[in-house]
Order: sequence, then structure tokens, then C-alpha cells
Amino acid sequence: MTKKVAVIAIGGNSLIKDKDHQSCADQYIAADETSKHIVNMIEAGWEVVVGHGNGPQVGFILQKAELGEKEGLAMASLDVCGAQSQGQIGYMLAQTMHNQLRKKGIDKPVACVLEQTIVDPNDPAFKNPTKPIGGFMSESEAKAKAASEGWTVVEDAGRGWRRVVASPIPKEIVELDAIQALIEAGIVTISIGGGGIPVIRKENGDLEGVAAVIDKDFGNSLLAREIKADLLLISTAVEKVAINFGTPDEKWIDKMTLAEAKAYMEEGKHFKSGSMAPKIQACIWFLEAGGKQALITNPENIGRALRGETGTLITA
Repeated sequence: MTKKVAVIAIGGNSLIKDKDHQSCADQYIAADETSKHIVNMIEAGWEVVVGHGNGPQVGFILQKAELGEKEGLAMASLDVCGAQSQGQIGYMLAQTMHNQLRKKGIDKPVACVLEQTIVDPNDPAFKNPTKPIGGFMSESEAKAKAASEGWTVVEDAGRGWRRVVASPIPKEIVELDAIQALIEAGIVTISIGGGGIPVIRKENGDLEGVAAVIDKDFGNSLLAREIKADLLLISTAVEKVAINFGTPDEKWIDKMTLAEAKAYMEEGKHFKSGSMAPKIQACIWFLEAGGKQALITNPENIGRALRGETGTLITA
């Protein structure tokens, strides 16, 4: 690509500020704030693809489906719930991005691509599902679901029982050509929602949804590699990355090389598996595949981080 292209991955949790601001109206306000920072980036000359997490949102959708099932309504499968969350969050981001572009006087269209991501049915994650989804159940409810639906259920820290599903590694983006065409046309593109709707390719070539969730940082890293983006930007809850986080030796990192990032990951003590570790790993894969630079910061500091004033920059 000849344009300066960034893949931006924003967390689903970033649209929910706290437990008192979980409504769609609250998420819209948060999406508008994030869109404002991304539009500033567009104004500075970047073409962007915006990916997003969907953890809290797909959880809400599942809980509504579980309540509906008790009233006799058929419960949607997990892949369908993921698609619903892509539409919901994509709509919010597309609308707020449109409005923010208009305020800046930038005549640039915005499009949201519903996106499927192919995973390997033999991925080890399917044999060891660990990602909790949906609401809490009693032990009897959970075991009944395991028997009737084939769910894997676990007791969750004394709070009740929950379903757990696999989190496989993303392998292929089904709508890649469409996303590339939109970028080339100068269209602000929203895609790779929730890491992508997980699907498998059957022997006859057909696609089929599976009960799994894909890490959104891994999904967006794959996209960044496939389109040979200039930048992978992971927007998260912290301004910078820290090593030895929460200890007397805590140190905030302004810059690190690919080699340093890999060394920190191998030490296994710096980044938690459910928070910073997948972000660092996503950056590592991007840089190993020829990416120029990756940046981790929070939404309000995107502009400053791009100017080198804050954030954590990781280079090859």
C-alpha cells in the first residue's frame, strides 16, 4: 500500500467506563470520545482501520439470550451473538466517526464490515476452553447445560458456575479483500470486531461458525500483517506499558525493541495473560512479519503518543 495506514485496536471495555455506565447511551458517549481522538489522527494524514473488542457487550447479549430462553425464546449461538455485537459497536463507532469527521470539515466516508475470522478446528484451545462467557448459573443449571448443549462449565471463584469456550489463534480474514478495497478507496473502515466472528472452513470449502472467542489484539495484529500496515496501534486503559507492574521495581516503558519485548514475554512475570500479555504478543507478531512500529497507549493520548510524547513504542 502507498498510503500511511494504521490498524487501531480499541478495547470493548473502553466503551464502558464503569459499572454505573453500561447502557447503550453511555457506550455511545464513550465511542464518541474515542472517535474524536481517531479523527484527529485521520486529520494528520493517516488512513485507519478500527478494530474493537466486544467482551462486555457480547456478555450482555448472551445474558439477555439466557433470560429469553427461560421465556421460551430460542437462544442464539455464540457466533451469532458475536455478530450482533459487531453490528452494535460498529454502528456506534461509524456514527460517531461520521459526526466527528463532519465537525472537522473532513469529507470522508465511513464503513463497517461484518467480519469472519477462520480458525483451525484442531487448535489446542478447543481441547482446553478457558474463556468465561455469559452469566452465572447454579451448579445444577450448569451441569444440565453441559449435558444438553455440550457446554464446558466451570466453577468461577465461588461466584457460581459459568460456561467457558475456546480462544483459538486467528488464521485468516474472510473479508480481507473487501477491507483492502475500502482502505484503497480512502474509506474509514471499522472491522475485526471482537477479533472477528470465529468460523472454520469445512472440507467442501463452506464456512461454519464455532463457539469460540478470538482475542481482539490477535485479530487486529493479523489484519495489520495482511495489509502490511505502517502502524499497529493498541488503544487500552493505560498510558504506557510497565514491567514489574505493581511491585517496588515497577518501571514504565517509553520505548522497547522487538528483541526486548520478546525477552520480557519469555520472563513470564511482567504481563498478565488476561490484559497486557496478548497486546505485547500481538505487537511481536506484527513486527516479526515486517511491521515498522507498534504503539500502546490510551485513547486520550493517541495524538501525543504519535508525536513521541507518551505511550510505549515498540520497534523492529
